Amino acid sequence: MIAGLIAGWLTGKLMRTGGYGLAGDIVLGLVGAVIGQWVFGKLGIDRPFGAIGFIAMAVVGAIILVGAIHLIRGAQPSAR
Repeated sequence: MIAGLIAGWLTGKLMRTGGYGLAGDIVLGLVGAVIGQWVFGKLGIDRPFGAIGFIAMAVVGAIILVGAIHLIRGAQPSAR
Protein backbone atom coordinates (compact mmCIF):
# COMPACT_ATOMS: atom_id res chain seq x y z
CA MET A 1 0.00 0.00 0.00
CA ILE A 2 2.82 2.39 0.80
CA ALA A 3 4.51 1.64 -2.53
CA GLY A 4 1.17 2.25 -4.28
CA LEU A 5 0.80 5.58 -2.48
CA ILE A 6 4.32 6.64 -3.47
CA ALA A 7 3.77 5.54 -7.08
CA GLY A 8 0.43 7.39 -7.29
CA TRP A 9 1.90 10.53 -5.77
CA LEU A 10 4.89 10.45 -8.14
CA THR A 11 2.57 9.98 -11.10
CA GLY A 12 0.53 13.01 -10.04
CA LYS A 13 3.72 15.08 -9.90
CA LEU A 14 5.13 13.77 -13.18
CA MET A 15 1.84 14.20 -15.06
CA ARG A 16 1.28 17.64 -13.45
CA THR A 17 -2.23 16.76 -12.37
CA GLY A 18 -1.82 17.92 -8.79
CA GLY A 19 -2.46 14.51 -7.25
CA TYR A 20 -5.56 12.47 -6.62
CA GLY A 21 -5.82 12.47 -2.85
CA LEU A 22 -4.66 9.74 -0.49
CA ALA A 23 -7.08 7.02 -1.59
CA GLY A 24 -6.82 7.99 -5.26
CA ASP A 25 -3.01 7.86 -5.17
CA ILE A 26 -3.08 4.40 -3.57
CA VAL A 27 -5.56 3.05 -6.13
CA LEU A 28 -3.68 4.67 -9.01
CA GLY A 29 -0.40 3.20 -7.79
CA LEU A 30 -1.84 -0.29 -7.32
CA VAL A 31 -3.62 -0.35 -10.68
CA GLY A 32 -0.48 1.13 -12.21
CA ALA A 33 1.52 -1.73 -10.72
CA VAL A 34 -0.71 -4.26 -12.49
CA ILE A 35 -0.41 -2.40 -15.80
CA GLY A 36 3.33 -1.90 -15.30
CA GLN A 37 3.84 -5.58 -14.53
CA TRP A 38 2.07 -6.48 -17.78
CA VAL A 39 4.12 -3.96 -19.81
CA PHE A 40 7.41 -5.03 -18.20
CA GLY A 41 6.50 -8.68 -18.84
CA LYS A 42 5.93 -7.90 -22.54
CA LEU A 43 9.35 -6.24 -22.61
CA GLY A 44 10.95 -9.33 -21.08
CA ILE A 45 11.54 -7.76 -17.66
CA ASP A 46 9.94 -10.25 -15.30
CA ARG A 47 10.70 -8.82 -11.88
CA PRO A 48 11.90 -5.39 -10.84
CA PHE A 49 14.66 -5.38 -8.25
CA GLY A 50 13.52 -4.33 -4.78
CA ALA A 51 11.11 -1.65 -3.67
CA ILE A 52 12.55 1.01 -5.98
CA GLY A 53 12.07 -1.26 -8.99
CA PHE A 54 8.49 -2.01 -7.95
CA ILE A 55 7.72 1.69 -7.53
CA ALA A 56 9.28 2.46 -10.93
CA MET A 57 7.17 -0.28 -12.53
CA ALA A 58 4.02 1.05 -10.84
CA VAL A 59 4.78 4.63 -11.93
CA VAL A 60 5.22 3.52 -15.54
CA GLY A 61 1.90 1.69 -15.41
CA ALA A 62 0.14 4.60 -13.68
CA ILE A 63 1.45 7.06 -16.29
CA ILE A 64 0.07 4.81 -19.02
CA LEU A 65 -3.28 4.68 -17.17
CA VAL A 66 -3.50 8.45 -16.65
CA GLY A 67 -2.47 9.08 -20.25
CA ALA A 68 -5.18 6.72 -21.50
CA ILE A 69 -7.79 8.42 -19.31
CA HIS A 70 -6.76 11.83 -20.68
CA LEU A 71 -7.03 10.52 -24.23
CA ILE A 72 -10.47 9.05 -23.61
CA ARG A 73 -11.78 12.15 -21.87
CA GLY A 74 -10.03 14.55 -24.23
CA ALA A 75 -8.52 16.34 -21.23
CA GLN A 76 -5.12 17.91 -21.24
CA PRO A 77 -2.78 17.80 -18.22
CA SER A 78 -2.77 21.15 -16.45
CA ALA A 79 0.24 23.31 -17.24
CA ARG A 80 1.94 24.77 -14.22
